Amino acid sequence: MERSPGSGKDHIGYHALTQAAYRGIVRAAMEKAAAMGQLPGDHHFYVTFRTHQQGVQMEDWLKDKFPEEMTIVIQHQYDKFAVQDDLFEIMLRFGGAPQLLRVPFGAVTRFFDPSTNFGVQMEPLDTRADAGVPAVIPARRTSVAGAPVPAPAPAAPDATIVSLDAFRRK
Repeated sequence: MERSPGSGKDHIGYHALTQAAYRGIVRAAMEKAAAMGQLPGDHHFYVTFRTHQQGVQMEDWLKDKFPEEMTIVIQHQYDKFAVQDDLFEIMLRFGGAPQLLRVPFGAVTRFFDPSTNFGVQMEPLDTRADAGVPAVIPARRTSVAGAPVPAPAPAAPDATIVSLDAFRRK
């Protein structure tokens, strides 16, 4: 007996593929900006990430000030912007003092470039670092480009979906 379309389980893992693709877009945009040494034209990035996600490195007082999520703006005043396969690092100033942030792409939940009205919303790959979750979720498959596609993260019971409309120009 044949199954009708839409009645079966997703054995391909479209959700995980979509999340990996979004992270790939974010990584590629950041790589281009880092390689140029500055963001071209009017481009600037709003990047929101989970501050207590495993692998996030920032001063404790910043984590205390932003206990769940933090949004940074990458535009004019930044330094030491570098992108690796699994994370980015950047030096920003908070209260005039330079602070180095290291953020795994798995901790990024939103990315928005208002100059082009482009944005994506993602689920964090892990939960909070202090919840005892492993730092890396084992890859189940490999994407066409050869990058691992992580298993989808379980939905957090207290997850809140935030619209990017607040960042869009009216």
